[in-house]
Amino acid sequence: MSAVRIRIEDRIAHLTLNRPERHNALVPELLRAIRDGLAEIRESDATVLILEGSGPSFSTGGDVAGFYDTDRSDRKRYAQRVVGELNATLLDLLDMPMPTVVAVHGLVTGGSVGLVLACDIAVVGDRARFAPWYTVVGFSPDGGWTTLMPERIGRARALDIQLTNRVVDADEAYRLGLAQYRAGADDTGTRALDVARTVRDARPASVGHTLALTRPNRTTVAAGLEAEYQHFLEQIDSDEADRGMAAFLKR
Repeated sequence: MSAVRIRIEDRIAHLTLNRPERHNALVPELLRAIRDGLAEIRESDATVLILEGSGPSFSTGGDVAGFYDTDRSDRKRYAQRVVGELNATLLDLLDMPMPTVVAVHGLVTGGSVGLVLACDIAVVGDRARFAPWYTVVGFSPDGGWTTLMPERIGRARALDIQLTNRVVDADEAYRLGLAQYRAGADDTGTRALDVARTVRDARPASVGHTLALTRPNRTTVAAGLEAEYQHFLEQIDSDEADRGMAAFLKR
């Protein structure tokens, strides 16, 4: 089964995360497939992209079991692959020459929040939930929690959510500005498609200038993601992370 599905119809591209049995957890293979899919869409006639997930969750972030089951001597190398590929994926999304719409229908945890933050417009359904988990598992934040999230909802709110590991539901995500549209449980995809059609039918050159002027500054974001990467590598090779993962996994 392919890690992602791609469909292009009426100049709207759909990229679907397709590892529902693992809740679309971020492993190197999935991240590489997302990047390959984005490259394919760039070369198509699509003028807007919808990013979505299959199964009950949008994506549950880095696979904690994948980190824990990797021998500690190799754990930093594995983290380099996962977080490095995630950062490259987020920059690829920010570099897309077309508007990007993300449809969030379920749980989003850890670094997967970056896939939402790197998109231009977010639509959340009733079952959407966002949670960091870093201070519980013993990881350092990645996925733009410290560089993209503060720009979206404010630094104090972003810090509070991370330090208290508070779950943000769909209503709060909409109120905070993490999402721009609120949908019902079963019409998240439909609402995202309506938004995509509106954007598709706008004046293309005007859309391009708007993206160039309004998207987060790429240089600033890249520097922030690199800082997250370095902190993550330091923390993943610690006794605290080892104990945190074991407790989280009940090992």
